[in-house]
Amino acid sequence: MGVPKKKILVVDSDEIILSSLSGFLSSEGFKTVQAGNIAQARQALGNEDFALVVMDLNLPDGDGFGLLDEITGNYPHTVVIVITNYGTIESAVSAIKRGAYEYLTKPIADDELRVTVERAARQHELIIENESLRSQLEHQYSLENILSQNYKMAKIFDLVEAVADSRTTVLMTGPSGTGKTVLARTIHQRSSRRDKRFVEVSCGALPETLLESELFGYAKGAFTGADGDKQGKFVAANGGTIFLDEIGNASPAFQVKLLHVLQDRQFEPLGSNRTMTVDVRVILATNQDLKEKVRQGEFREDLYYRINVVNIELPPLRERVGDVELLAKHFMRKSCSLHNRQKLGITEDAISLLERYQWPGNVRELENVIERAVVLSRGSYIDVDSLPDSIKYQQNVKEQGFKSMSLKKALAEPEKQIIRQALDSNGWNRQKTAKSLDINRTTLFKKMKQYGLYEEAEKLGLL
Repeated sequence: MGVPKKKILVVDSDEIILSSLSGFLSSEGFKTVQAGNIAQARQALGNEDFALVVMDLNLPDGDGFGLLDEITGNYPHTVVIVITNYGTIESAVSAIKRGAYEYLTKPIADDELRVTVERAARQHELIIENESLRSQLEHQYSLENILSQNYKMAKIFDLVEAVADSRTTVLMTGPSGTGKTVLARTIHQRSSRRDKRFVEVSCGALPETLLESELFGYAKGAFTGADGDKQGKFVAANGGTIFLDEIGNASPAFQVKLLHVLQDRQFEPLGSNRTMTVDVRVILATNQDLKEKVRQGEFREDLYYRINVVNIELPPLRERVGDVELLAKHFMRKSCSLHNRQKLGITEDAISLLERYQWPGNVRELENVIERAVVLSRGSYIDVDSLPDSIKYQQNVKEQGFKSMSLKKALAEPEKQIIRQALDSNGWNRQKTAKSLDINRTTLFKKMKQYGLYEEAEKLGLL
């Protein structure tokens, strides 16, 4: 059997069938409880948790459909298999619509019952697993799990609480790496849309034509290679939330279409005249100054005011010095669990260096630094030697002053720092890093090899 020792409640008014079904299921590795009527079934359900219920619809003390409704309504983890000796298409359809997993007609062959129960047992496992995953997701993106002692973050949490369960469009601003994606997911999880999809789209990572087709979908023949209709991200997020990151990079043509969607929640897929209507909560984010882009004519003013209904501005980590130790220890525990390492803590000297660092890559960079330290350090504590040179060097320059050396050697360490910071800020994506440093990927690769950054990235699994 698929999953032994699961409990099954067998409900049937015929004592011979009841005994036969229970005996067969017990021989297949299940624990069974018998009930001859609705009253006994209710009592059993109240006393024990059942993975499955195998029940007859024809019961002496009431409507079997009523019992089915009670089980599906009050015991959502329990999977119901309905059996009867007078099956009709109408009753089968009604049972399935009211939540039954499967419908069998007497007499039931052993093989048929075995296969159905095995499938129902697997369905029960999926229900439990999905419930567990949903619970983990809710915890991961709960406000209580976003660590901060900063007063600015406290105000942001209050604002999230106020707007989460509404359709209000939210615009999040702030430097890269400050946690805009995490906060967007938190807003979704705290809303009544939490059971629907959260769909994330990076507007800066896709060219204009591809972005439009990704968001709005396309019709067959809309362009070369469009061999069939494709559902867009807005349709995929229907009933849930769509998160449009890097919205400041959107092209003028795309801005026009997005404005229409935000106003009416309607759009036409690429190459189609069919209007689609969706119920979607929209959250947007940018690390750019949209007001300045409006002033320069690079961003539509009407779209800016349409998306800036509620603005959440996330502060850079350098303005949250009091959170650095809190976050560092959290990331240490997380990385220890991920990489099967044991660390007792972070030394005071290391914390002091972390708190003095400017963190151009913000929270994302801090997480990368701590993960690196957990993987590479040999001792029980993360100490100063466990930290990257870019963080150690900030103190050494001030305390040691200039030492006689060639200009090439003197410039090597600052260059390594800059490259590391750029890599951390871009999630160690070499293409984005090379672009931000205004060098080609080959040059970046050579310098990473020169300074040992490539080998370090391989050890951390960042490449």
